[in-house]
Amino acid sequence: MASQGHESLGRTWVWMAVLAAISILGGIFALLDPFAATLAAVLLAGWFFALLGAIQVIHAFSVRDWSGFIWTLGLGVLGLILGIMLIARPLEGAVSLTLIVAILFLLTGALKTMFSLAARPVKGWGWGLVSGIISLLLGVMILGDFPASAQSILGILLGIELLSNGILFLFMALGLKKLNSDGSL
Repeated sequence: MASQGHESLGRTWVWMAVLAAISILGGIFALLDPFAATLAAVLLAGWFFALLGAIQVIHAFSVRDWSGFIWTLGLGVLGLILGIMLIARPLEGAVSLTLIVAILFLLTGALKTMFSLAARPVKGWGWGLVSGIISLLLGVMILGDFPASAQSILGILLGIELLSNGILFLFMALGLKKLNSDGSL
């Protein structure tokens, strides 16, 4: 018999299934129109930075006597400016964010490759090497078609992430439904 906590968790399967459907549909739409999804991702990032920056500026003025006031205010203003720039000029923002994503792929790919090579005696080190090489290749591919890749790459990555999350949520929902029906993990 499942504990009370597991029973209540099992009853949430419908919500998890709804999240799965929304995420999968979002992923499909993003992959069908990567340009629109890229603009949506840039605008979402812009609004996030603007909101975060505004909150940080407000917070800074609530702690004016603190020695970190100027740093908090400066970071808040930078976040606010970045957010406004992304919102006002999403196409240019897509170029900037795509460049950042490509650099992150290259850096994480290099680090994962070095880590996996250092872990060579450990079983499964090869999977880390494969992951590192894939990240490196993605970074090179994005930069190889840069700046044209900025029109779609963020949308494609968003679509893949949404599909991946949707599949995870779907399997979680199915597991929670089973938990709800028979009370077993």
